[in-house]
Amino acid sequence: MNLTTWHNLLQEYVNDSGQVDYQRWQVENAATLFQWLTQLSTIDLTTLESEELLAFWLNLYNALTIAEVLKAYPIDSIFPKVWGIPNLFSFWAFFQRQIWSNPLDNYSLNQIEHSQLRKKFDDPRIHFALVCASVGCPWLRREAYTPEKVEMQLSEDAHRFINNPVKVRYLSTENCLYLSMIFRWYRRDFEKVAPSVREYVQTYLDIPLSESVTIRYLDYDWSLNQRIS
Repeated sequence: MNLTTWHNLLQEYVNDSGQVDYQRWQVENAATLFQWLTQLSTIDLTTLESEELLAFWLNLYNALTIAEVLKAYPIDSIFPKVWGIPNLFSFWAFFQRQIWSNPLDNYSLNQIEHSQLRKKFDDPRIHFALVCASVGCPWLRREAYTPEKVEMQLSEDAHRFINNPVKVRYLSTENCLYLSMIFRWYRRDFEKVAPSVREYVQTYLDIPLSESVTIRYLDYDWSLNQRIS
């Protein structure tokens, strides 16, 4: 699995805060990304080991997401509004429409996330690696996931996300833990590996939490995670 092309594109068009320069990427190198995704279609997934598959699906999800944005750019969000009302059809189509295929099957973003990653790997850290092109998402890494490093990369992603006050913040004056909606949407995934969401967060959070902490959820920001050139 050749990851050099994807890695170099991330280095060129993503900054250290996970923002993507879609405008420049679209003009300069959209075709390069599309060609790389086509090449991935020829890989025999049955020959890949567990870490290779995990890295493959993580890279593919994020690359397909960027490709879909590049096809539609300029846009302000993958969850657009029409007359001030969220366009649920466009949102559904972004995740449910099958946009990639190989000899085994056709895949949508949701199929990659739920049928391949969540079901087969059962690791909640993937929720800090999958980036749906929104500000509320985790930061997009400036490097490809690799079989040799994917375990370390996922742990880094979890630590970075949980210690980012935009995503997770604790107010001691209120004894309140404010969490990204990701922890609400996928609560059961986190509770498979920890007694509670609070205890999962504490695994990575650099400050201690009391057992009596109140949990509240932050509004999710669906605006595009774009970097302005």
